[in-house]
Order: sequence, then C-alpha cells, then structure tokens
Amino acid sequence: MRTAIDFFNKKDPDPIATLLSMSALRSERRLSREEYLRICERYPDLHIERDKNGTITVMSPVKRGTGKREISLLRFLIIWFETHKKGELHGPSSGFDLPDGSTKQPDAAYISQERLDDAPEEEEEDFIKIVPDFVGEVRSSSDSIGPLRKKMANAWMKNGVRLGWLIDPYEEAHYRRERA
Repeated sequence: MRTAIDFFNKKDPDPIATLLSMSALRSERRLSREEYLRICERYPDLHIERDKNGTITVMSPVKRGTGKREISLLRFLIIWFETHKKGELHGPSSGFDLPDGSTKQPDAAYISQERLDDAPEEEEEDFIKIVPDFVGEVRSSSDSIGPLRKKMANAWMKNGVRLGWLIDPYEEAHYRRERA
C-alpha cells in the first residue's frame, strides 16, 4: 500500500496519482511554505490546505448535496452583504494565509471594510493575508464533525475570526463560535 511519503518521493513520476490512490489524503511529511506553494502552482485545481505544522490535506470535490448547501450559505451571505456593501466576500476556492502559518479555505468568508483598510496592499494573485471576520463551514458526508470543530476552534477562531458557523446537515445542527 502506498503512503503519503510516496507522494513526496522525487522518483514518483505521478505524485497526484499516488496521492489519489491513498486512503488518507494527509501528508506524513511536513512541507515548508515554499514546497506547499509549488504544489499549489503545479496543481491549481486541487483543494489543498496546509496546517500550522506544515501538514497538507488534499480534499476531494464536494458531492451534489454539499455543493447545494455551500451555495445556499453563500446566497444568504450575499443577501446580507447587499444591505451594506462594505468589505469582501469569498467562496470555497479562496485561500487565507493565517497568522499561525496555516493556509485554509473556508466554504464562505467575509472580511470587513475595517480589516481591509488596516491591511497592507496585497497582490491580487496571492493568498489572502487578512483574517476574515466571519467564516462558514458546511460538513460534507465524508467529514467527521470532530476535526471540523477543531478546525473552527484552532485554525479560524485562534487566528482572529470573530464569528464562525459550522453547519452540520447530517445531525441537523449548527455550531456557532464567537470570539470573546
């Protein structure tokens, strides 16, 4: 059985095929930021996150139900946003470089005008270096709720997100976290 180590073996002619053949899509080897960026540049269509320790996770495309739920969350966020039109909205393809060194992609995010005004100028073709005020995550059928709760608490809230929603359609529950 092939492991995540094979993914990073320089002799592997097709690292993506190796990665996709594994049962777990988390790296065993920690990647530097530069290595992570090279993988993202080489495979721009993959949904890849990096945690603060350098471990990467490659996520599969979402299924029909999750896609509909993500777009519903974005639709409600857009309706809310239209009432004041200040700040920025981002969807599940946007990558955020967080202060702890991780790069994450929420299903939905909002950055206030206040945070945009306080941030230095950024390149349009770079990951976002502003911590969002709000993030929304929708649990898919392949997600376990425990790791998603940890992601919300340890990646998003600890890095400065003011409000986070974790929507669990399978338990018909939602979890809301606010910074104190």
